[in-house]
Amino acid sequence: MLNLWMPMTVTYIHLLLLLLDPSSALMSTQDPPPSLGNHSMDKNDVDEAEGHFTVPIAFRVFSVDYHHVQAPFEIVLWIMLASLAKLGFHWSGRIPAVVPESCLLIMVGLLVGGVIYGVRHTAPPVLSAEAFFLYLLPPIVLDAGYFLPGRLFFENLGTILWYAVLGTLWNVLGIGLSLYGLCQLGGWGLEEVSLLHFLLFGSLIAAVDPVAVLSVFEEIHVNEQLHILVFGESLLNDAVTVVLYKLFESFLRMPSVSGVDVLAGGCQFVVVGLGGLCVGLFFGLVAALTTRFTARAQVIAPLFVFLYSYLSYLTSEMLHFSGIMAIVTCAVTMKQYVEANVSEKSNTTIKYFLKMWSSVSETLIFIFLGVSTIQDVHMWSWPFVSSTLFLCLLWRALGVLLLTAVVNKLRRNAVTFRDQFIIAYGGLRGAICFSLVFLIEDFPKKRLFITTTIVVILFTVFVQGMTIKPLVELLDVKRKKRVLPTVSEEVHCRLLDHLLSGIEDVVGYWGQHYWKDKFEHFNTKYLKRFLIREDKQPKSSIVRLYQELERREQMGETDEGKRERSMNKYTHIQ
Repeated sequence: MLNLWMPMTVTYIHLLLLLLDPSSALMSTQDPPPSLGNHSMDKNDVDEAEGHFTVPIAFRVFSVDYHHVQAPFEIVLWIMLASLAKLGFHWSGRIPAVVPESCLLIMVGLLVGGVIYGVRHTAPPVLSAEAFFLYLLPPIVLDAGYFLPGRLFFENLGTILWYAVLGTLWNVLGIGLSLYGLCQLGGWGLEEVSLLHFLLFGSLIAAVDPVAVLSVFEEIHVNEQLHILVFGESLLNDAVTVVLYKLFESFLRMPSVSGVDVLAGGCQFVVVGLGGLCVGLFFGLVAALTTRFTARAQVIAPLFVFLYSYLSYLTSEMLHFSGIMAIVTCAVTMKQYVEANVSEKSNTTIKYFLKMWSSVSETLIFIFLGVSTIQDVHMWSWPFVSSTLFLCLLWRALGVLLLTAVVNKLRRNAVTFRDQFIIAYGGLRGAICFSLVFLIEDFPKKRLFITTTIVVILFTVFVQGMTIKPLVELLDVKRKKRVLPTVSEEVHCRLLDHLLSGIEDVVGYWGQHYWKDKFEHFNTKYLKRFLIREDKQPKSSIVRLYQELERREQMGETDEGKRERSMNKYTHIQ
């Protein structure tokens, strides 16, 4: 099957190139106007009495106006190419079992970029930072936030923040200072590059991409705790990285940086994160309140989920807050109340539309990563590239080991050494650092930074992404359960939660169960009464549990539901 989709892909590439070529005949919508100075006109064409010139216009039965539809037509062609490539991968035998989908999509992008460069002899289009951050990244983050396992995420929130904030600062300062020291001592011709430039480069190269992490870790099915630690860290790490990048970028524009500026930068770091959190919470609550009144217009209920979440992202970016924090907070907030207000069909629509939207965005990101790699702006330096790659691996491994040693003293379920190895090894880079490196203002070594970033991305996605599954099997890392918990397991789990919160209340210890119980009491008594319709509010937690399990069964999320539908289908056939 691999031989079937490759010619189809190349055919679409040639069609796209024909449409993008300015010299193509399809680009000319009408003949150029004739030159009156060299045109010999008939006397019938000139009315000498009135002095009017009339040029005859031929009537056309068929014409092509490509400029009128150029932008949407090319967008549809790119999406069609990405979808056909993804479809071909899933029909290509055992290749997806060995090579991650992200690697295959990048290889298709490299092929497309090579064909474009070979035909047009110019660099192919680059994935712009604006297109990535405003159009492609929000659907992926929204899908991840909306279907985020809330219990696991909030139980491990302290560890995730520990890795995301302190771990990112550790990597940024470690990589930036180490590269600056090596370039000053190594004689690589980079002595004139300032420390702030290296810190700026360290901030972007330390960005663990949630898109790459999601695409790889969803295929290897590690246990829930390890998955939420790696994914949550990559999600919040991205927000921290963007803030640090903008902070160092503003420092570069200043003639001198004082201690007051550094202190103000630290305050800005906190304000950006908390601002995005507040904006996301506001739009999430407004979305929940809006869906409370959609009982008679259920067809537009899913639209509010997409609109309010995207508005939270755009508002945060407009206010220079963290858009990723905003859209994740908005998605988690909406999940609590929107599902109760809308119908089962609307919930199904939200689920599959988000999955489709995020899948298309993810596919386009990886293909454009490969396409944008074929450029004329590369500058190579073996010492700098190899040192950057080594330092990225070294500082992340040291950071995970040191931070985990501290956090294990406070956790009930310690992070094992095998899990620590997977967390350190799963620090994949992707389109985030690729987009940020092109935003750096021009200076003599910018091309070297671009080349190094591309090498780090390709190494982490191809080498680490392809070998992490065999390493998980070799280390015998605990895998994820393929079945959802039963009713008895859910009841016992909730009973233990109430029991532990009562024990913490009696002994005067304000732990996570105590605060969780207090929030559930406030949520049930005030928020749900205000944000959820009266006919959708169950009278007890047991009723809510059974309704949730019934919803999962109807949406095909349980094995019992799948088996029941299969038996019904078989009985109908008989």
